Amino acid sequence: MLTRTVLGTEHETFRATVRAFLEEEVVPEYPAWISTGRPSDGFWKGMGALGVLGIGVPEEYGGTPGSDFRHSVVVTEEIQRLGLAIGGLRVHTDICVPYLLHHASHEQRQQWLPRMCAGDVVVALGISEPGAGSDVKAITTRAERDGDHFVVNGAKTFISNGAATDLLILAAKTDPAAGRDGISLLLVDTTTPGFARGRKLDKLGVAAQDLAELSFTEMRVPVECLLGEENQGFRYLSSNLAHERLSVAANSQAAAVAALEWTASALRGTGAGQEAKFVLAACATEVAAGQSLVDHAITDHVADRLSVADAALVKLFCTELQGRVVDRCLSISDPRTAYSVESKIGNAYLDGRVSRIYAGSSEIMKVIVAQQLGL
Repeated sequence: MLTRTVLGTEHETFRATVRAFLEEEVVPEYPAWISTGRPSDGFWKGMGALGVLGIGVPEEYGGTPGSDFRHSVVVTEEIQRLGLAIGGLRVHTDICVPYLLHHASHEQRQQWLPRMCAGDVVVALGISEPGAGSDVKAITTRAERDGDHFVVNGAKTFISNGAATDLLILAAKTDPAAGRDGISLLLVDTTTPGFARGRKLDKLGVAAQDLAELSFTEMRVPVECLLGEENQGFRYLSSNLAHERLSVAANSQAAAVAALEWTASALRGTGAGQEAKFVLAACATEVAAGQSLVDHAITDHVADRLSVADAALVKLFCTELQGRVVDRCLSISDPRTAYSVESKIGNAYLDGRVSRIYAGSSEIMKVIVAQQLGL
């Protein structure tokens, strides 16, 4: 692999700490997470104590000093190296935390961020509905003003961290006639009467990831729980897209790196034939290209110059790369082990498919890149 320059000594020191925690605390209990469909409460507390949940958060709100997105990338790479699927962690740190950092009031940050950083509060983002996925303006969950409260009715589905969440960043229509300009975000304490969790959703892959249905019936949310300004929710959701998509891209790139290494390691010393060598050589070349691309994007993002269009390009390349590499590695692996339920490469095949769908499908990414070309 080409020499990487995006990470420094401090990131590699952090990597060693994260690796030890994952190997000692997470790997032994991961099979239980697959059965229950969610990480343990101890996982969140452990990640909080490690400083992972405070990445990028100012110290005054309980954050990890001197940390930025590169530390989150290190965590992602170590998780994928072990063949784990813990996407809910990135939802918490890379997707939800920025909404509070960028749009919440000082009082709201004080109320939630220290507990989120400590692992005492798990957070989720409630957008997708039974009839609205990529088309956010089609959501029907309604938040109607009634004095000093919003009365919320509706339902969400495929919500990561939904079963465990203590805080829900909820997208709801506050002005249904205004389309996407009538969406607001609410910070919902999930102990609020009228909030209900539905069934645990069984999935193709990512079995240990918490994914649930949520519903709201005459749920009264205080007006002071409005995140930012009323009817500005779509703008807020759009403002975090580059960060969110780069997070997915970094995860997919790390998954491709891991799949290549597992497969090459299994074939070393076995007298692998020319076909297998050619497959892995092609994979190694593509993985190196993906690493250079994602590292360049990470550098731009830390410098606050990564555009939404460039993030879409990186997500498109890296998620499609993940699919190709894992598929090729599976095709040359020993079928007696590769297709078992314990197989890392087999599970990577299942776990990786959703990467090309969430945070905007590959087709949506192509539309964005084409627009950037003036088409």
